[in-house]
Amino acid sequence: MTALGLGTVHEQDVPQALSDAERQIAQDAADSVGTSINASARAVRRSAASATPAGSSKPAAVLRSLLPTGHPAAGGVLLDPRTGKPLAASGEKVPLTGVDVKDLARPDTGNIAPRVVGSGSGAPRLLLFARVSVPVAGRKQDEDQDQAGDLRGDQDAESRGLLFVASEKVAAPAVYGPGRTGQLVDRNGKVCASAPTTGAALTAATDHRALPAAAANAAQTGVHTGDVSGSVLGDGHHGLRRVTGWASVAAADGKDDASGLGLTVLTAREVPPAKAGGDHMWFALMAAGALVVIAVLVTLVLWGTMQRPLLRLHLSAARLAKGVGDTPGERAELARPVPVDGFDEPGRVGRALESIRRQLLGETGPEPVQPVRRRPGVRALVLVCALVIAAWGVPLLFLFNRVPAAKAVPAAAVADQRARTEAAADRVQRCLGRSRSDLAAAASALSGAPPERAAEVLRREHDDHPTFRSLYVLDRTGAVVRQEGQQPLRTLVPPTGDGITQVNTSGKIPAIAAYARIPAARNAKGAKKAGGTAPAVVVAEIGVDELNDLVTRPGLGKVWLTDEHHRVLAASVGFEAFEPLPSRRLTRLVAKTDAAPGSAGNPASAVLHAGTAPGEGLSVAAAVPLALKGPAAGLGWRVVSAEPAAALKLAVYQVQARTMLAGLLALSAGGACLGWLYIVVVGPLRTLTGCAERLAGGDRRTVLFPVHHDECGSVTRSLELLRQALVERDRGGGRAYVASDPAPSFQRGSAP
Repeated sequence: MTALGLGTVHEQDVPQALSDAERQIAQDAADSVGTSINASARAVRRSAASATPAGSSKPAAVLRSLLPTGHPAAGGVLLDPRTGKPLAASGEKVPLTGVDVKDLARPDTGNIAPRVVGSGSGAPRLLLFARVSVPVAGRKQDEDQDQAGDLRGDQDAESRGLLFVASEKVAAPAVYGPGRTGQLVDRNGKVCASAPTTGAALTAATDHRALPAAAANAAQTGVHTGDVSGSVLGDGHHGLRRVTGWASVAAADGKDDASGLGLTVLTAREVPPAKAGGDHMWFALMAAGALVVIAVLVTLVLWGTMQRPLLRLHLSAARLAKGVGDTPGERAELARPVPVDGFDEPGRVGRALESIRRQLLGETGPEPVQPVRRRPGVRALVLVCALVIAAWGVPLLFLFNRVPAAKAVPAAAVADQRARTEAAADRVQRCLGRSRSDLAAAASALSGAPPERAAEVLRREHDDHPTFRSLYVLDRTGAVVRQEGQQPLRTLVPPTGDGITQVNTSGKIPAIAAYARIPAARNAKGAKKAGGTAPAVVVAEIGVDELNDLVTRPGLGKVWLTDEHHRVLAASVGFEAFEPLPSRRLTRLVAKTDAAPGSAGNPASAVLHAGTAPGEGLSVAAAVPLALKGPAAGLGWRVVSAEPAAALKLAVYQVQARTMLAGLLALSAGGACLGWLYIVVVGPLRTLTGCAERLAGGDRRTVLFPVHHDECGSVTRSLELLRQALVERDRGGGRAYVASDPAPSFQRGSAP
């Protein structure tokens, strides 16, 4: 196992950790693209469900009310489902190639999934669909008005279903890191969007043959097939090698709006290859050979000093037990002396058997047990064997194949950790921005709305946003007028404008809220009459659990979201609210991202100790400030991550882990075998030594019961027979067992 485990690890010019990091970066970008598409589709459907054209059913008025607030739509069109003709349009021309309006507008189907289509300008467009119910009056209109596009037809009805289509540019994937490219390609391998890069840009791969086979398969299926991401290592050129990562823009269950688009994110980066290092086969063979020598040596020592003498005692005791028989031939066995050899306990048992033999022959009486000087015995022998095995395993466990993390972790891996942390910060920033935008749209819908309508708007917003822990409306005095969800942690003083704020700086739960000013109602007189009870601000508390999910990413390690004082607000691991970061080194790293007011600050990364737990090694850490643009601009928040360096798939850490595993297995196997030997042999042998010496010293009353069915048990049974013979001899007046035939002479130390 040592030879195979250590000898199969080979140094690579591009470590596997960089390929895995590129795959994870592509996954982060794909999740960002999918989340953006899903948010746009929900915003269009929500806007269509809440659209209320005031005082007119003209198509242009309906279309203006349908365009979501703050939505980056390049164009919009309102279609008649009966004819498929546009009734009103806004912005650029919406490409409707291949769109079956009649089929999509059927009310018996579910939500209409977005589509990616080509446009006249060559750049593809993302089409978002929503069904619209428009109230229709019951009076007859003339033909001119109908040609002008008025929605009021020649039939009486309460509402009429239309199809709203919004067109927007396909969002480019958000990738970070100098020299890294990001592309969004369709299932045919055509580039839909490219992310801007810093540093040297790579050549864009526009042909479908440039798409990895597994990526093309995932894009064709459009759903989760168990293989939705991967990485490819390209050939080297100009002293660099390209690492490409890919990930399908599809949810795990394939039920979101972006899953059926067949989009795939490609990221690529050129890295300098590391110096090719030799394999570890020589060290593996040397370590395995040393272990074989130790195993043979320990086996020979235990055989020669313990097992072989014990077998001799077994034969000698059986011979003495046979010598107490009634026939002359059996009694002749007592004439042969017991060979005394072995280390400590076996030698003491041999001397006790020889004394018992002489007592049976009447040559001597009971010999008192002499006090034994404390000297090494079989226990010490087993301990020495354990130390010899430990001398092989402990250095492998703690000394060999150890490389400092600062030298083992390549600079590219540290840069990838920082890039992924930047992606996590961007994800938090985008979520907060969407929460603020959706809350602003809800505030517009609450303006002048009756209580029933206001309650419905709050209920819908709370159901559509799982990030909202609580949603409530404040009047000008700060009192809660309406509420949805859980009880607010702490209400705000009615602020002005809209944005994101941190409500508390201490407590058990961080209170983070998005707020938006409710526009004044058109009925100014009614609002003035209402006074302080008029709704002024709508507030949404953002749940900490949702923030924890935002910063949690596989392969990124521990991630924390901190406030401007570097105290934890959310994390991917367990934490206490407003606690400091787990180590001062992390705090100093975060402090490096601080910048002058008005500047965004710079990300920082390093290899350092990111924790204080005993035995916790070095980690690859990064800290990134949230961008100053957006609703969280003035909060001063940071996203901090720390991945244990040993968790990276680097050859040096693989060798270190396998070396430690070999040492641990050796210690475990050696300890288990020697422990078993102590229980089965050493313990019973020490008990047997005491019994034999007491019997030789004159103890005739203690009955000896064999416990083990082995050599020690056999010697114990023979001692019991000898004890009974001695008792019988003592009762018979001291008759000795005299051999009828002269005993053959044996040389001292000869085998029986």
